[in-house]
Amino acid sequence: MISELALGITDKYYALSTAEALAIDPSVPHAPKRTPALTDADRKQAVRNALRYFPAERHALLAKEFALELATFGHIYMYRFRPTSYEMKAYPITSYPAKCVQAAGIMLQIQNNLDKSVAQFPHELITYGGNGSVFNNWAQYHLTMKYLSQMSDEQTLVMYSGHPHGLFPSNKDAPRAIVTNGMVIPNYSSRADYDKMYALGNSQYGQMTAGSYCYIGPQGIVHGTTITVMNAVRKYLETDEMAGKVFVTAGLGGMSGAQPKAGVIAGVICVVAEVDESALNKRFNQGWLLEKESNLDKVVARIKEAKKAKIATSIGYHGNIVDLWERLAEEPEHLIDLGSDQTSLHNPFGGGYYPASMSFEDAKTLMESDPEAFKIAVQKTLIRHITAVDKLTAKGMRFWDYGNAFLLEAGRAGAQVFAEPGVFKYPSYVQDIMGDIFSLGFGPFRWICTSGEHEDLLKTDIIAKRVIEDLMSENSVSTDPFDLKSQQQYQDNHLWISKCDDHKLVVGSEARILYCNAEGRSRIAVQLNEAIGRGDIKGPIMLSRDHHDVSGTDSPWRETSNITDGSQFCADMAVHNAIGDSFRGATSVSLHNGGGTGWGEAMNGGFLLLLDGSADAGRRAKSMLHWDVNNGVARRSWSGNAYAKHQIQHAQKIEPKLTVTLPQAVSEDLLADLF
Repeated sequence: MISELALGITDKYYALSTAEALAIDPSVPHAPKRTPALTDADRKQAVRNALRYFPAERHALLAKEFALELATFGHIYMYRFRPTSYEMKAYPITSYPAKCVQAAGIMLQIQNNLDKSVAQFPHELITYGGNGSVFNNWAQYHLTMKYLSQMSDEQTLVMYSGHPHGLFPSNKDAPRAIVTNGMVIPNYSSRADYDKMYALGNSQYGQMTAGSYCYIGPQGIVHGTTITVMNAVRKYLETDEMAGKVFVTAGLGGMSGAQPKAGVIAGVICVVAEVDESALNKRFNQGWLLEKESNLDKVVARIKEAKKAKIATSIGYHGNIVDLWERLAEEPEHLIDLGSDQTSLHNPFGGGYYPASMSFEDAKTLMESDPEAFKIAVQKTLIRHITAVDKLTAKGMRFWDYGNAFLLEAGRAGAQVFAEPGVFKYPSYVQDIMGDIFSLGFGPFRWICTSGEHEDLLKTDIIAKRVIEDLMSENSVSTDPFDLKSQQQYQDNHLWISKCDDHKLVVGSEARILYCNAEGRSRIAVQLNEAIGRGDIKGPIMLSRDHHDVSGTDSPWRETSNITDGSQFCADMAVHNAIGDSFRGATSVSLHNGGGTGWGEAMNGGFLLLLDGSADAGRRAKSMLHWDVNNGVARRSWSGNAYAKHQIQHAQKIEPKLTVTLPQAVSEDLLADLF
């Protein structure tokens, strides 16, 4: 059925009329119209660039169609070439027409990222975040799959921002794919630059796991959000009691859709606002959102009921988050304990955030017809947003920025978000909650059972649980406060892996996420590989992680917001991580401009590593995973984080070949009178 992946673009795709080719399928959500500021010369260049993928005899038909597509949708997606003869999803790895098992694994990952149950706008090749692209157009998809079908284990596929640059000779130990997204000269990394480069087909915003083919559906963020909420309760409310605590936030998209599930797993009452009813209903129908309501008074009444009964539930409010915050601020009773926001404010004027005081449909129309008026409306709403949050924090609510550029964009809009120049009055969740956990080396490790068998996934859960139990036992005798912090993470992770299947987290591929440190990741990988070799697990396992990790991302407003030596704006860590993974055994490595905080605001990278049961796969996993975590721990140690310094010293004790430059303490008294 999917053997045609090896063929690329065949003649059958030319049978449609232009009207048929550009007809929009109403069964899936679609990206809003893009509004790049293009000249006529730019538009001609966009069509010229698109036509390069096709033989000259097809240009007359396609040129007019691509020009119409650009005018209608603001981008040339090449809808004509979207495959409809097979379902877009992750198939068992043995189904793929590949000569190389690692290439087949990458094909599986790509199709999972475009699965309509997984992707936000699947027909526009966008996985999540409003503009997190797998490819720029459907021709790139076909050509990439064709190359992967042809690839041997002595070739590497080079991917330039969705464009398959070609297969190049390499060797068995080299990555099978090198992926970059949005790698532009720093001085040309503005939002306007992105809009133009994307429209021309020259670059794309790969988000984190969209353009690197590592997305595993909303499960990928559930575990991290669960940990964040639990640790926020512990830190801010000074209790381990989760029952009856109320957490209010916004967004039910590809990543933010994890929030209601995470809230229930953590044991709190999670209230999430979402303007897009189709997104809200998607999470409700999947069972990730337990309740939904469009009446604000009823939402408030339900919060009071659930708080009094101390039940864990998730309530989806269909409406604008600002309306919800303003209604909650009117309440004389202190109802809300915790607050945040996960709207896609890295893309504030392209559908990532919608203005209040108008309907969702009217807002979309305004965005397309008058982008400047839409921008003004969004910025006015952001000011109202901050004002309402301020009223609730004055009553005792604790609020944090979820690394989605909320405070950054609110500040740009003119909202009062600064405690002092350059310092936000509300913390980033990494800065205040997750930073020390990252510094101990714990982050979002993932694996995908390429057999497609849920039974295999359950076996991996048992293996991972056993590894965590071993680490808990080994760590239990220590009374060191740093080790006690690690022990708490082991306990949280043990609870997660013990209960995760009960929560029905799988959407798309048979995947799992578990926050692990370097020791945990390495041990789990080795034991998974051994289980494959014995035949206990039926097929290979693809390892990965979120780019939002210990070493994967340099982002001053999120992942490196707790770096305090001034280097939070430096991107050496993420770049070195990708380079280091590439020669330590990764199947694929990626490096991206952007991420959750926006184009030009971060540098991030990731990997794929296929376990096939061989001794060689085990060797590669141990080598690469050790580096992939400890690179970031060492950087965080050098910046002065005490947790990271403790952890990298521990890593040096168990790996004699590791030698890291450690920071020496500097007396503040010595500096006091220097300047």
